[in-house]
Amino acid sequence: MRKRGAVNAKTRCGGTPAAPLSPECAFARPDVPMRDKLEPKHARKQDRGAVMKHASSRQVFEYWNERRGQRLAPERGDIEPGPIRRVLGDTFILERDGYGAYHFRLAGTRVCALFCRELKGTDFLNLWPEAEQREMRTRLRTAVHETAGFVAGVTARNAMKVSTDLELLILPLRHPMRDQARLLGVLAALAPPYWLGTLPVENLASSSFRYVGPSSVAAPHLVPSSESAHQRRGLVIYDGGRS
Repeated sequence: MRKRGAVNAKTRCGGTPAAPLSPECAFARPDVPMRDKLEPKHARKQDRGAVMKHASSRQVFEYWNERRGQRLAPERGDIEPGPIRRVLGDTFILERDGYGAYHFRLAGTRVCALFCRELKGTDFLNLWPEAEQREMRTRLRTAVHETAGFVAGVTARNAMKVSTDLELLILPLRHPMRDQARLLGVLAALAPPYWLGTLPVENLASSSFRYVGPSSVAAPHLVPSSESAHQRRGLVIYDGGRS
């Protein structure tokens, strides 16, 4: 079994405090295949070998999958900080407003440390350059309207043009009003850089992308994309998954 470690970066920036990682959380779960026939209509071709790399992403996905039960997604009230307290520093919650903006309602300490500021109230899309904002908006809209989460590889650069690799996970949360929808997210550095908390990230660029959906396992292979895929209204269907 291949195991991957996760690193816990300590910072003094704003955000929700993170508890220390226990030895049990320092290792990845085994990768389990997960395939689909029908995908969100905005899916596109990407590398088929991607997996969730960061322990925080895997733990949050496992908890989200557990809390949803037989539904396509859990409700915001189903998500409690206690069960994921060890990775709270890498997590955040977005709220979609009536104008299509996605504001941070909560942001963990390590997420804030990446930008050296408190992110509560900030529009998530404003963290991305203009060239990336349209595509990211489409992905977030799909997560809300099609109840389809996604994971993306992200390259972050600071003012000195020094880069580090991040992983972004977005998971939908059920809400009766779509113009007030919530999204549960993770943004974590695969290997926290030495400048974390001292030099802010000034540029984000996504490098890989996969939709993920309901599954009974904690660490699936990510869903391969297809430009020819079809979407059944309101449903994303996976072989072997729960509906």
